[in-house]
Amino acid sequence: MIYVIRHGQTELNKERRLQGRHGLPLNEVGVHQAERVKEKLHDVEFDLVYSSPQERAVQTAEIVAGKKATLDDRLNVFDLGATDSLVVSEVKRVNGIPDPSIYNGVEDPRLFMKRVFHFMSELETNFTDKQILIAGHRCTTGGIGAYFKGIPEDENILQYSSDNGDYRVYEFKI
Repeated sequence: MIYVIRHGQTELNKERRLQGRHGLPLNEVGVHQAERVKEKLHDVEFDLVYSSPQERAVQTAEIVAGKKATLDDRLNVFDLGATDSLVVSEVKRVNGIPDPSIYNGVEDPRLFMKRVFHFMSELETNFTDKQILIAGHRCTTGGIGAYFKGIPEDENILQYSSDNGDYRVYEFKI
């Protein structure tokens, strides 16, 4: 089974700001969210624990699993470029992402999906019989959901995302 958790709340989430690679650690609410998930999953012994390299995701993974997470750059948050930390409502978007014709440094969504799918494919090839926890972000949890459910017609993978401090469960088809 694959348990995919979105990191707990940070101050940027609370302030309704975009949070990319310049994000913050969990705030008190975020720590409590991770602890609640740990309680819900207390019967699960994770064989493998993976996380985005962002501190907020690492904290969440390690609280939930009770063990050190393996960091993988392919799980890193979508690079928001110049929009990182801006107020969500003030950012001009195209297809749900910051408009790359306006803002510098916005990651190509196809390359983002490619790296997330590559990570998942590697897990599926090597670890179909393991209990795996993956901690990430709204975008990475959405990308992992798309790996299992397919990319939606409107390409909005965020519909597969979890709220802060929540998770979804998937299973590789053997």
